[in-house]
Amino acid sequence: QVQLVESGGGLVQPGGSLKLSCAASGFSFSIYEMTWYRQAPGLERGLVATITVSGGITLYADSVKGRFTISRDNSKNTMYLQMNSLKPEDTAVYYCNARGGRFKWGQGTQVTVSS
Repeated sequence: QVQLVESGGGLVQPGGSLKLSCAASGFSFSIYEMTWYRQAPGLERGLVATITVSGGITLYADSVKGRFTISRDNSKNTMYLQMNSLKPEDTAVYYCNARGGRFKWGQGTQVTVSS
C-alpha cells in the first residue's frame, strides 16, 4: 500500500525557514522522479520542485527558484524541501508525489508564512 507522509510544516515569519520531509513507502521510491506540490486556498495544486532519481537534476517553479532546495535520500525513502526566505505567498498545503501525481495523495503539511 502506497503511503506518502509529509511533515515539517508550521507557522513562520516572513524571511524564515522550514524544512519539509516526505516519507514514502509501499513502492520503489528510488526509481521514481519525485515532486513537491503546493495548494493555496482557492487555487489549484501546482508544482514547486522536481528531482530526478539520482538527485542529479532538480527543477523549480520560478516563484521559488533560489529560495527552495529539493533533495532526496533513497536509502531512507525520503525526500526533502528546504525552504528559505519564505514569503506570505508561500502559504499553502505542501504535498509530495511521484512526478505527475502518480500515487494517492497524502494529507500534506500546512505552511503558513505570516507576521
